[in-house]
Amino acid sequence: MTASLTALTPSNILTIISSLLMLLGGVAAFIIGMNLMGSNLERAAGKSMRRLMSKAAKNRFRGVATGAAVTAIVTSSSATTVMIVGFVNVGLMTLTQAASVIMGANIGTTVTAFLTAISTAGDELLIITALFAFSAFVGVLMAMISKKDKIKRIGAILQGLGLIFVGMRLMSMTMDNMLADENIKGAIEQVFIGIGRGADKLTWQIIVLFLLGAALTGLMQSSAAITAIVISLANANLITLPMGMFIILGTNVGTCVTALFSSLGTNVNARRTAVVHLLFNILGSIIFIIPLAFISGHLERFLNSLIPNISWQIAIFHMLFNVLTTAILIGFVNYLVKLACLIVPDKGSDGQRSDVLDRRLLKTPAIAVGQVRRQLLNMADKSFKNYKLSLDMLFSGDLSHKDEFDETEKSINAMHKHIISFLIELSLTEISEIDEKKVSSFYHVASDIERIGDYAENIVEYAVQTVEDKIDFSDHAKEEIREMDLHITNLYRYTCQVFAGSDLNYLPDVEREESATDAVNIAMQQSHLRRMTEGKCTAEAGAIYLQLAVNMERIGDHMNNIAHSVKEYGHGSAATVRKISTRK
Repeated sequence: MTASLTALTPSNILTIISSLLMLLGGVAAFIIGMNLMGSNLERAAGKSMRRLMSKAAKNRFRGVATGAAVTAIVTSSSATTVMIVGFVNVGLMTLTQAASVIMGANIGTTVTAFLTAISTAGDELLIITALFAFSAFVGVLMAMISKKDKIKRIGAILQGLGLIFVGMRLMSMTMDNMLADENIKGAIEQVFIGIGRGADKLTWQIIVLFLLGAALTGLMQSSAAITAIVISLANANLITLPMGMFIILGTNVGTCVTALFSSLGTNVNARRTAVVHLLFNILGSIIFIIPLAFISGHLERFLNSLIPNISWQIAIFHMLFNVLTTAILIGFVNYLVKLACLIVPDKGSDGQRSDVLDRRLLKTPAIAVGQVRRQLLNMADKSFKNYKLSLDMLFSGDLSHKDEFDETEKSINAMHKHIISFLIELSLTEISEIDEKKVSSFYHVASDIERIGDYAENIVEYAVQTVEDKIDFSDHAKEEIREMDLHITNLYRYTCQVFAGSDLNYLPDVEREESATDAVNIAMQQSHLRRMTEGKCTAEAGAIYLQLAVNMERIGDHMNNIAHSVKEYGHGSAATVRKISTRK
């Protein structure tokens, strides 16, 4: 090895340095391509991903299938795992469901190894590699010429796909050009032979290769990139198949770093999710590393008999390892979850709430939009409960629940600010046209809900005033208030049905109840004037009564606004849509 190294000339050293820089440029193009293709596929398949995630709750096998499918779409197990941590943090997924999805993510990520194997194929498949690379140019033209979001997104997917092949071809060509010099080739071969000697039995070299794969993956936060480098080195005959196998085992552990970092600052179950990911990959590596140390030579000969190309051999091994690990450990999901719970104990309060929108969801805009809708419904529920509580205090004169009311009102205001802030960030991401309409309407919905809470606050003030001034309403006045409340309650129920399911079929019911609140408000004012004329109502009681009627009617107006916000993107029967479109 020393002789080969001393034989290197300054020109050789300069060639090695420039080649390494070009190699890293190829890695950069590969990673950019992966991210570009994955993120746009993810956005294009937003609705499909939401359906897939809902199926994950069925059983662990569907969870595995979901994880594999989603990861194949986003082309990154790290991205999927970060997504899952976010879902658990906001309560969209349980820890047990997340564990099975993570197992599937490890299977889905093997798709990238096969893409890499295609791109490093020999001259017989060079035309295929060239065509894939050309797709980047086609994608650029599509993005430049078309004004439609859908076409632009397809163009971005093609750009990403092309960059993957450009990056891999650049790495392969760089390695070939560098190794064309016999001095350089001899020196590098001696280095890799020193590292890989003994990689067919349990020696320290195997541990070094494993740790090298884990460390580099943790540093780059991309197992796909390290796998691509491994395939390039193997294709250049610098490393053997057994060496590549042990590095691949290490990448599976190193990829957990992203999820671990992502879980910082989350609730206890989200942190446990990241730990489950780590435990699964470590246990899988332990299960295979020892027997593989003794049979790697036999496995190499077996794969050689199936397919001579080492790039495909590594891709096949990568897939088999993850499939077998999942098959072995899927029956132990509950034990993995229990172990994660022991490692990350519940300390009672971790400062996180499930009603907080997690910014990790911004990586999946389609799901983030759905979560915003969920939080708006949660906020609406708080506002409506506060409205009901305010009426109870007005009727009973019992103000003992005022502190509870005030705390809920603070929570509503905080949720309003948080949702608006999240919507601003969400609007800056690349979202579909229909989701863009939803985000735009959600701003107004959040304000409408917050105003309902404010009107409830006004009603509490009237309750306090009636207690302090010993004001009481007549039985007839109370019946009118209860009638208005009945219509508002019905209006709230129909509004939630419209908003929760984007279902326009309930809009006529909303309009009927909202019109009823207008009519009752007018009737209350007329009744008040009659009672004043008859001397049955004091001026103080009348002032509060009239303000109460107006506040309740305005609550109905805001509920009506929420329901009508769905018209821009909702669905319903054609007759219903025509009916509501012709109304004022």
